[in-house]
Amino acid sequence: MPPPETTPVDDALAACAGGTPDAFGPVYDALAPAAYGTALRVLRDPDHAAEVTQEVMVEVWQTAATYDPARASARTWVVTLARRRAIDRVRAEQARRDRDQRDLDTNVAPSGHDVVAEDVEQRLEGAAVRRCLDSLTGTQREAVVDAYYGGRTYREVAERLGAALPTVKSRIRDGLIRLRDCLGVNHG
Repeated sequence: MPPPETTPVDDALAACAGGTPDAFGPVYDALAPAAYGTALRVLRDPDHAAEVTQEVMVEVWQTAATYDPARASARTWVVTLARRRAIDRVRAEQARRDRDQRDLDTNVAPSGHDVVAEDVEQRLEGAAVRRCLDSLTGTQREAVVDAYYGGRTYREVAERLGAALPTVKSRIRDGLIRLRDCLGVNHG
């Protein structure tokens, strides 16, 4: 059986596998819209779909050597990666919601709880959080506060701060790591 015909995208993907960085631009331009469309159909949220697309395209760059044109076209491969990653995101989000609901159900305070002790504990925790927020860099603090206290999405924070989305994500991630360490939260 003769080998299947390759497309320019297949050839560019093969060049990516060979470590040619310039070859990734055409791959991205050709395949990112298909990844985004697939993710958007599964997630129904443009911001989440954009994040999944970014993750998929990074995976494409990193794993281009595993692509086998004899098994599927480059587009089919990328759409499959995007669909799987989007479904994983839906499942993770549902698991988080289920976990949060279980926590809420099991942590509802019984009647007769000590309101004074609870108030003191909340004030102490609030003071610790404020102290730890003050230990962040200004850009980290602003991004974390906008996202978590302002209820903004990564994209909204990026637009408000006039920064690139990946930069804002890094600031928030680094800020949260520093907060976790400052507050002594176990992360195991």
